[in-house]
Amino acid sequence: MKAGRDGATIRTGLIGLGMMGRHHARVLGSLDGVELVAVADPGPQARKAAGGLPVVDGVEELIDMGLDACVIAVPTAAHTEVGMALASAGVHTLIEKPLAHDSASAVLLAETFEQAGLVGAVGHIERFNPALQNLRSRLEQGELGAVFQVATRRQGPFPHPIADVGVAKDLATHDFDSTAWVTGQAYATITAHTACRSGRAHEDLIAMSGRLDGGTVVNHLVNWLSPMKERVTIVTGEKGCFVADTLTADLMFHANSSHASLPPWEAMQAFRGVSEGDVIRFAFAKPEPLRTELEAFRDAVLDLDQGSDRIVTMRQGLSVVKVAEAALASAAAGGSVTVLPHQAVYQDSYRTAAGSAMAFAR
Repeated sequence: MKAGRDGATIRTGLIGLGMMGRHHARVLGSLDGVELVAVADPGPQARKAAGGLPVVDGVEELIDMGLDACVIAVPTAAHTEVGMALASAGVHTLIEKPLAHDSASAVLLAETFEQAGLVGAVGHIERFNPALQNLRSRLEQGELGAVFQVATRRQGPFPHPIADVGVAKDLATHDFDSTAWVTGQAYATITAHTACRSGRAHEDLIAMSGRLDGGTVVNHLVNWLSPMKERVTIVTGEKGCFVADTLTADLMFHANSSHASLPPWEAMQAFRGVSEGDVIRFAFAKPEPLRTELEAFRDAVLDLDQGSDRIVTMRQGLSVVKVAEAALASAAAGGSVTVLPHQAVYQDSYRTAAGSAMAFAR
C-alpha cells in the first residue's frame, strides 16, 4: 500500500523546532521518499532554524497544507492535543518519547490511532542504536544463555529545554523501553527512589531496581546531575556479559572463563563462581539511529500491512509510560510496586517487534 499522495512520496510535516526537532528536520529533509513540506513552531527563532522551509504557527495550519505523515517534537504536555488533531485529520504520526504525560492520555492516543487505521509511532530512538540492535540479535541467538540481569546507567547534565516532566518520564524511558525490548520481557515489579536536587519541580535523579516477568533482575541509574555523559547497558547471563555503549554504539562481550580442558574433578575444584575469560569487541555498521528510526516510520507508512513491525508502536509507548508511573508511585510510597496486570498485554508486542526489527536491521 502506497500512502504518498503521488504514489511514492510521503508529504511530511514537523511540529516543533527545538533541539530534537532540528535533528528531525535535518534527517527528514534528506530521506528518499519523503518530502518535508513545512514545519510548525510559533517561536521567534523558528524561521531561522527552519532552513528555508515554510513555517506556520500551529498544527491546524500544517494539516491544511496536505500531509500524509507528521513528526511531533514538542514538549510532552502538548503531545496529546497535537496528536489527536493529527489523528482526526488522518495523518500518520511519530511522537517523540514519552508518548504522553500520563497513561490515560497515552491510552487515548494509542486507541485513537489504532481505530483510525493510522500508523502511530513513538520516538524511542535507542531501539535503533546499532549497539542495542546487535545485542538483541545476539541474545536471540542464545549467545549469552539465560539472562540474569540488565543494569543501565544514563546520566549527564540537565537539558534545559525540558521543563514539563522529570527524569523518570523523560530520560529513564529510554532504558525502560530498551530493556523490555532487548530481553523480550515486560516489567513485573519496581522499587525506586528519586531526588530533586537542582531546584526544579520534578525529580532529576532516579535509582530503580525491579524484576521482569521472565525473572530477569533490572537496575537503572538515571540522572541529570552528572557533569559527564554516560549511556551504558550491561546484560549479564550464564555465559558472561555484554556491555553496550550507546554513545559510541560499541558492543563488547566479556566471556566467563571455561574449564572445559580440565578433568571433571579438577574442574570442580577450580570453580569458584565465574572468572575472567576472553573479551571481544564487535565490529558492525553504525548508521545514525535517528535516520534508521525515521526510515522505519517511512516504511511503515508506505506499507501498512508489514511496516508497523519495524516501529515502536503507541501500544509499546503506553507500556513505557506505565512503567514510569509505577516507578514514581514506588518512590512516593517508599516500597515495591507491582506493574498493573494488563501491562503483560504488551509483552508479546515487545517480542514480536524485537524479532522483526532485528530482521530488518540485519
